[in-house]
Amino acid sequence: MPDNTKGLDNGLTNYGDRDFARYLRRSFAKSMGYTDKALDRPIVGICYTESGFNNCHRHFPDMLEAVKRGVLAEGGLPVPFPVISLGEVFLSPTSMVYRNLMAMTVEEMIRAQPMDSVVLMGGCDKTVPALLMGAASADKPAVLLVGGPMMTGRHRGERLGACTDCRRFWGNFRAGTVGQEEISQVEGRLAVTSGTCAVMGTASTMALIGETLGMMLPGTAAIPAVHADRLRASEETGTLATRMAVSGGPTPRQLITRESVENAIRVLLAVSGSTNAIIHLAAIAGRVGIDIDLRAFNALSDDTPVLVDLKPVGTGYMEDFHAAGGLDGVLHGISGSLRGDCRDVTGQSMSERLARPLADPIDRAVIRAPEDPVNPVGGLIALHGSLAPQGAILKRAAATPALMEHEGRAVVFSSLEELALRIDDPDLDVTADDILVLQNAGPRSASGMPEAGYLPIPRKLARAGVKDMVRISDARMSGTAFGTIVLHVTPEADAGGPLALVRNGDRIRLSASRKSIDLLVSPEELAERQAVTATTGPSPRRGYAKLYRENVLPATLGCDFDFLRDEESPGISESPESL
Repeated sequence: MPDNTKGLDNGLTNYGDRDFARYLRRSFAKSMGYTDKALDRPIVGICYTESGFNNCHRHFPDMLEAVKRGVLAEGGLPVPFPVISLGEVFLSPTSMVYRNLMAMTVEEMIRAQPMDSVVLMGGCDKTVPALLMGAASADKPAVLLVGGPMMTGRHRGERLGACTDCRRFWGNFRAGTVGQEEISQVEGRLAVTSGTCAVMGTASTMALIGETLGMMLPGTAAIPAVHADRLRASEETGTLATRMAVSGGPTPRQLITRESVENAIRVLLAVSGSTNAIIHLAAIAGRVGIDIDLRAFNALSDDTPVLVDLKPVGTGYMEDFHAAGGLDGVLHGISGSLRGDCRDVTGQSMSERLARPLADPIDRAVIRAPEDPVNPVGGLIALHGSLAPQGAILKRAAATPALMEHEGRAVVFSSLEELALRIDDPDLDVTADDILVLQNAGPRSASGMPEAGYLPIPRKLARAGVKDMVRISDARMSGTAFGTIVLHVTPEADAGGPLALVRNGDRIRLSASRKSIDLLVSPEELAERQAVTATTGPSPRRGYAKLYRENVLPATLGCDFDFLRDEESPGISESPESL
């Protein structure tokens, strides 16, 4: 029988004497200075991810105080509690490896501790999906609050924003057109405020997805981190969380449905968001028993225009997006394709939200009208073929048009270590028409599926002016990156996928129009290679690394752990009619 007790009496520690457990808990709570009146209030947990190793969250202390104000004003008791914080660039081998660990701590701490609702505070790339995954499994009333994007910096009359501009300058540095003194200057001007990356990278994409799923106060996903509205949104989130604590809902499973996931996919495509978001959305949906079929994803992509002119595929930054209308501007642009009966944490439906007048006109220089899109089709597609039987991802909006239909010779790197060793070798046998292939960088690999799919252009080609090449791997790519890059090749090389069998000189054909990626080697030759290819790396001996290696699922299933998915509900079908 579930324990439906509210407040501090929720989930009492079992000593075999319930009254003693209550007495003991209240006694220790009073050691923190609480009065009886305070302890009798509904409890709002605040899942807190501030860390000295997470620059994106350095403004969270101010946000936390604002959340507390909102909870107290509404008659609740705010109780912050820490969980693992994932600072994207401060983790080795990757933050992706630890996303599931964070999700597990979120789930268990929400479930184990006495709270009637919870505010989920996150922002940096993997924190938001981890929070949503854990909250979906715990299924207590929950509302997401993100830190918001940082503001842009300035460099020699140009606006700069992490991290699309950092990649552009680094590419120019490698090509020799930017010197050491300037790259050192740029280093201090890319990330000048608190908050997440200033472009439509993974963090901002996941914030928009979280709001579209209904897990966030409407209109709050894109507020800049340093804007006063970010603190007001924090206070209002605390107020809402208290009301949810009293009413008992809604819970994540009531909000994350097949219909709201479809809406989230539409938004992902319309903003030309991060490729990482496909993995994270699959993991979140998987927690409530929903599968995302990549062919159904393609059907939505071909029917959803890119409306947002933002880096890395446009010219603007997230502060421009917020001022231009934010998510509401996008939703109005694709309103005819959205499922209107989905509800959010406030109780309103998508149809009701769309019926409300906008506070300000939409800036069409940033958020285009559907009849004048940035691109008439969605920004991302899935590829299938002999190289990726179970799928791969291409961000076609960030690709070079001339490379979208391309056949070339493979230049293969068997690991990240070999890539680092050989990519800038002046004797490397490579031309601009070749295809760079990285193996053994998928979820099961020792490298932990890093954002290494953005293979650097070989230095000798970069210095000759080459800006892009087709690059293929089982790795990921930063949401801030650009280029003709095929990612998440499944099955991965470490699991024995065809990617492990590619050899230098093989021909590979990419066709974005056919949504295909093929290794042009005979089945007989591949069978011979399979017989002599070691396709699995060593398993770690202990700890979380061993748990991760033995239980992580492929990218198509969100790289979640197999024992954490909910297998009871039907998934999203391949047939677009049944979405």
